Amino acid sequence: MPSRQRDPFASGPGGERLAEGERQRTVPTRAPDVSEKSVFLNIPYDEKFRRLYLAYISGLAHFGLRPRAALEVPGGQNRMDKIFDLIRSCPYSIHDLSLVQLDRTPPATPRFNMPFEIGLAVACAKIDHLPRYWFVFESMPRRLSKSLSDLSGIDPYIHRGTVEGVMRELCNCFSRQTPSERTSVSEMLKTYRVVSHRSEEVRRKTRARSLFEASVFERLCFVASTAAGLPVTR
Repeated sequence: MPSRQRDPFASGPGGERLAEGERQRTVPTRAPDVSEKSVFLNIPYDEKFRRLYLAYISGLAHFGLRPRAALEVPGGQNRMDKIFDLIRSCPYSIHDLSLVQLDRTPPATPRFNMPFEIGLAVACAKIDHLPRYWFVFESMPRRLSKSLSDLSGIDPYIHRGTVEGVMRELCNCFSRQTPSERTSVSEMLKTYRVVSHRSEEVRRKTRARSLFEASVFERLCFVASTAAGLPVTR
């Protein structure tokens, strides 16, 4: 007699039966409204990544795209559902897996948020009947096949850990959609210099502890769009 498959959403962790409303929240059935100009940015929130963080914000502004990120989602109940909905609202997502390291705060552990969020993005592409494009960025060739072997066969965009490299690979991702002089690496670098120069001023004015906070992120995106000479995408 074949074994019965357990419905993973039919009971809680202790085996208790879930109410119908709880099941619906666990498996969202309706995709949120999609913003055509939004890009989910899945990157490490680490000071070591600061330059590349600003490079992504600056570069994406030149394509008229609005970066979105999990740091916009407040902590608390149902945070994962909100992150999932945020990813589903973006037709594009960028996943930078280049910062492979152990967290310095004891106990030393790797961070799994980024691989987890790329899994959510792949799931969105499978379950929603909408065009979705996800891109994996790395600093080293061939490392992805070891760090995340399930993505074997995917060609990551290799930026080699440089600001110019990020911008070059953004062009490889998006230039076909919006080819123009504004999307050249040299123009992006001008915007990057403005954003980098203004970043500490923005952090001080928002009284944030780091650049990786929602209020700072939003203002840096505004600075980048303004410096690129493009309207701020909402």
